[in-house]
Amino acid sequence: MIKAILMDSGKVLNKPVTGNWFIPPKFFYYVDWERFEAIPILKRKEAFKKANEAMKNQNLIVTEKEEYEYFVQYYRVFSEELLCLKLNDRDVEAIAKDLVYNYRKYDFYGDVNSEIPKLSEKYKLAVVSDAWPSLKGVFKRAGFGRYFSSFVISSTKGTTKPNEIMYKTALSELGVLPEEAVFIDDNIKNCKGAEELGIKSVALSRDKRSYFYNKIFNRKFKVIKNLKQLNKII
Repeated sequence: MIKAILMDSGKVLNKPVTGNWFIPPKFFYYVDWERFEAIPILKRKEAFKKANEAMKNQNLIVTEKEEYEYFVQYYRVFSEELLCLKLNDRDVEAIAKDLVYNYRKYDFYGDVNSEIPKLSEKYKLAVVSDAWPSLKGVFKRAGFGRYFSSFVISSTKGTTKPNEIMYKTALSELGVLPEEAVFIDDNIKNCKGAEELGIKSVALSRDKRSYFYNKIFNRKFKVIKNLKQLNKII
């Protein structure tokens, strides 16, 4: 009998309001839009990539203050890669502050609004996400925090999915066994990690391309388009 649902956050429950996880809502208050758009797309992507690479060894981030300090360094590397943006220290700090403390940075999908309250009446719910401490604030501001009994955030554990620590922490906090839980993620690799522990996994693919790809090439897993389809397969 299923007693709990563990679910990813990004691309499952929400998405960035700007369309980019590392461009917070007020990014263009501090970055000149015309200068940014004049930079070739590949060069912009490379700047974000360099920033990610420079920070990849800093895995353990427990507080929002630590998250802020992390992203100050992140955007400092980003600005050094794109000197034409002419960002100063105050700009870098302001962008980092917006990314961490602006809890309106993500939009929740429409079906989340209708389905999460219903699911919480029947199951214990947990968020298991590769993210940072500020994610809790996003859920709380949107009114969803009260529906989740467990928040397992990768940066506070110093590891990411599919490491078993992520899933086992949620199971422990919810007080359920692996066979009593369902895990939902948009990433098949993470679904496989849960399956290895005996947790039934479901791939949620909101865009048509990934939906049909998973239906064809990942037939081992149930694939759904939205949370409304979940009740049919639990």
